[in-house]
Amino acid sequence: MKDYFVKHAALVFAATLVSVVGAAHGQQPLVTEGVVDAPVDSVWNVFTTTAGLESWMAAHASFDLRIGGTMQTVYAPEGKLGDASTIENTILAYELNRMLAIQVSKAPAGFPFPNAIRNMWTVIYFEAVDGTQTRIREVSMGFGADEESQKMRQFFDQGNASTLIALQKRFASTPQ
Repeated sequence: MKDYFVKHAALVFAATLVSVVGAAHGQQPLVTEGVVDAPVDSVWNVFTTTAGLESWMAAHASFDLRIGGTMQTVYAPEGKLGDASTIENTILAYELNRMLAIQVSKAPAGFPFPNAIRNMWTVIYFEAVDGTQTRIREVSMGFGADEESQKMRQFFDQGNASTLIALQKRFASTPQ
């Protein structure tokens, strides 16, 4: 448990430091926010379980919720976990029903930003608005000033917005 808190504190400190230093160099974090019509534990569940991810985000998924665990996703129905289209994220830190920090450890084949992705990580915050709604705040950091990194930032700006919409639709069409 002590290791968890040390890693969590280090991640929060690093995220704050990178945010401050990045802002000084014009490299603001990418932030996507919205409200989902579901209780926080339901939203957490669809984000951090295999069945949950497959219910709205990916055709195939695997989620091992632990520090150093992985989140694997394949979006194409004809794909399979472990093939060249698999995206793998490593779990850096988490706090149940409140925060999940991940970093891409394996991009899919042909990903157009192979160098820039190595420096990016994302922290997703889950905040109960009330008993029936959850505020999601996704903060992606580690973008450089180089052209590849800035193009990747645009890519994730659009992709994160689409992901949030898909999450909202998941609860609009299927109750908790």
